[in-house]
Amino acid sequence: MDVRAGSLIEVAAASVRLSDRRTQRSWVVDVDSYLLGAVPVTQAEYAAVTGEWPGSARGGRLPVESVSWWDAIRYCDARSEREGLTPVYRNGGEWDRTADGYRLPTEAEWENACRAGSSGPRYGELDEIAWYRGNSGERPHEVGTRAANAWGFHDMLGNVWDWCWDVYDAEVYGDYRVLRGGGWFDEKWSCRASVRRRSHPDLRIEDVGFRVARSVPSR
Repeated sequence: MDVRAGSLIEVAAASVRLSDRRTQRSWVVDVDSYLLGAVPVTQAEYAAVTGEWPGSARGGRLPVESVSWWDAIRYCDARSEREGLTPVYRNGGEWDRTADGYRLPTEAEWENACRAGSSGPRYGELDEIAWYRGNSGERPHEVGTRAANAWGFHDMLGNVWDWCWDVYDAEVYGDYRVLRGGGWFDEKWSCRASVRRRSHPDLRIEDVGFRVARSVPSR
């Protein structure tokens, strides 16, 4: 499969139900239409903007990983400036919702795109759609080499976890941020559309990367 790195797919506005297994809580979030990366940001894309090649393995089409949440939002702003867009983040990470630049998806946007209209735990058979512990050889793989979902998104499950914008649970975990999707080292259970994981925004983990989003201007 040869999906072009950097390509974005537009997703229509929707109401998204999220759930958390730890707290047994569920809630609904309304999201406006948005653009989301068809694949995670690659090492080559990241290097083109930052000049850096973080990661446990080297390869231009491998997903960038070992990047913190802060690294991810700095990349988004740098890429926005490079492409003549208005950077989204300011004042230590505050989100300027009027800006047209690149940003991290919210977890509601992420789950909506992952499910692509499906209602089950996954959008296909796991071995066909994801690199996980059962088939990855315990290493990351080039993006876009597993089957896409119905909306054209690849690697929403497996390969690397995606950083999302959201704080996980401020009362319990402070400023820990949400991770979604499962990674190459995870068992089958973790690679599901609803699974939420958390990490400190300063941490760099070898199976955590990100994909970019953009807001769609009002028409």
